[in-house]
Amino acid sequence: MSSPSNVGALHANLLSALGTGIVSGELAADQVLTLERLSAEHEVSRSVAREAIRVLESMGMVESRRRVGITVQPSRKWNVFDPRLIRWRLQAGDRTALLASLSELRRGFEPAAAALAARRANPDQCRVLAAAVSDMVVHGRSGNLDSYLLADKVFHQTLLEASGNEMFRALNDVVAELLAGRTEHGLMPDSPKPAAIELHDEVAKAIRLRDADAAEQAMRAIIDEAATAVIDPESPGA
Repeated sequence: MSSPSNVGALHANLLSALGTGIVSGELAADQVLTLERLSAEHEVSRSVAREAIRVLESMGMVESRRRVGITVQPSRKWNVFDPRLIRWRLQAGDRTALLASLSELRRGFEPAAAALAARRANPDQCRVLAAAVSDMVVHGRSGNLDSYLLADKVFHQTLLEASGNEMFRALNDVVAELLAGRTEHGLMPDSPKPAAIELHDEVAKAIRLRDADAAEQAMRAIIDEAATAVIDPESPGA
């Protein structure tokens, strides 16, 4: 009998394999799958296969119907905001196009979130933003991209929370996957450039000083720098 941890690992591995297979086109839209085939090909039980399909169905990537089977769905039906789908698309899809699309999304909400944060952030949130910038300075100088990424995630998560808008806050995982994807797929410079960190510092200062316009403008500049870095990793990134 498999232990719960083994079952969990089998489920996660199968889910990732099917997800990346769908986004890469290996499992094409309208292709019909069966639990029997999935169980045999991936050497898992039907219950593990069934649970993976349930997750993919909740993401709009497959549809299960009696007497038809499990049908792979076209990309227009996918829940494109699901962090797992973003991760799979960065691994197996058109990475540059997806990052460009995510950057356009960020332009639509993060500058507005920064402006709201300048009006609504509490002192603790202002301190966290400042501390995150300090950590980015330290890790940027040392070239520790994993620690830099963590500080960057904390900065943007705090910014969205400080906006006081639940819709913006719900997009935190989308931004986190974008930031992680750029690091994991070599789209960050080996040592983050000071200009990118300085822009984060400008946002943090503007929020602390309650300057909504300055916060919005600096946040927009961060996103523009990051979008440029997708095409040219040697440019400053956010």
